[in-house]
Amino acid sequence: MNETIGSLLIGIGVAFDVLGCLGLVRLPDVYNRLQAATKCVTLGTCLILVGVAVAAAPQSTAMVIKALLCTGFVLLTSPVGAHALARGAYRSGVPLCDQSVVDEYAGSEPLRGYRAASTATVRDREQTDAKAETA
Repeated sequence: MNETIGSLLIGIGVAFDVLGCLGLVRLPDVYNRLQAATKCVTLGTCLILVGVAVAAAPQSTAMVIKALLCTGFVLLTSPVGAHALARGAYRSGVPLCDQSVVDEYAGSEPLRGYRAASTATVRDREQTDAKAETA
């Protein structure tokens, strides 16, 4: 019985992982791709790990504990990592796709300040590189 339930959970998890991978290929910009990767792959991976824990429950307590710890780790780190990537992409000027309807952060004061500082840093590096090439 546990193996059947575990296999079902693993199958559903693999289906979510496949849908997340399709989203990475088919969606138009980095923000939508992060959405697909975070939602589908996190759920899919957690379902696979829970399925392993359910299937291994009668035989191996250690495997159950490891699978559940990995599930917790994935649930904590995947959304945080996706948020950091999306924030870095937005702050560095990666554009949204043309079909995006709302950009609530466009023109915000902190964003303008960050981009100005970033542009100045790039300009300073270019000047330093140019001086190094002429020397």
